[in-house]
Amino acid sequence: MTLAGLDVFRQSCALGLWFIAGCGLGLLYFRVLWWNVRLLTSGAKPVMAALLGAVRFAGLGFALFLASHSGVLPLLAMVLGVLAGRGAVVRRLRPEAA
Repeated sequence: MTLAGLDVFRQSCALGLWFIAGCGLGLLYFRVLWWNVRLLTSGAKPVMAALLGAVRFAGLGFALFLASHSGVLPLLAMVLGVLAGRGAVVRRLRPEAA
């Protein structure tokens, strides 16, 4: 579905939903990245860490692929949401890392 056939209000709502989806994806992606780094640095389960990294990367790529098929604005909204999710995870985990 592209945004071209929608009125301005529905376009704004759709872009907001793409942004929210991107925030959720960013929270999940970067939280799992933190878990993945901890697995790799502990050396306990390197195969699990490699598999987790591949699934994490493929999931983000697939979600951005779906957003790109809806147009450039949904893709941009999702990417901005992922960056916002990253910021939230970094702020939350910063005291733990120190």
